[in-house]
Amino acid sequence: MKSYSELVDECRADVDELFPWDLIEELQQGKDFFLLDVREADEFEAMHMAGSLNVPRGILESATEWNHEDTVPELVQARERNIVVICRSGNRSLLAARSLKSMGFKHAVSLRTGIRGWNDYEQPLVDIKGRQKTLDEADDYFTPKLDKEQLAPNRR
Repeated sequence: MKSYSELVDECRADVDELFPWDLIEELQQGKDFFLLDVREADEFEAMHMAGSLNVPRGILESATEWNHEDTVPELVQARERNIVVICRSGNRSLLAARSLKSMGFKHAVSLRTGIRGWNDYEQPLVDIKGRQKTLDEADDYFTPKLDKEQLAPNRR
């Protein structure tokens, strides 16, 4: 049986990753990217990269094909585009990019360090209404908030 961390590490062998500064450089050079945020809707609403599309990880595979209730036409039509998959820390995005690649998406990469790394690199984030979030707001949002029950028994 594999742990979550082992599964994510296994994906690293199959999926290319871009660091935030690499993505910024490529965007500045005019490279066109389809920014796909696979976090849950409430995470996306709180803050995200401007111009990104939210398709939660839980419906990703059905969202990539026609004739499903979850179909997202922009995503179905993006099979040949350069897709950067985004999540909170760069783990869910690895899993999602691997799925996309196995479904025939030619150029799916993961944003290494995720949106937290994007924020750490002091890049802009907006909420669902398009309002820019301050660095302090983002830092607070991305600070882990674990309940005691979420910790391994030997770490409580």
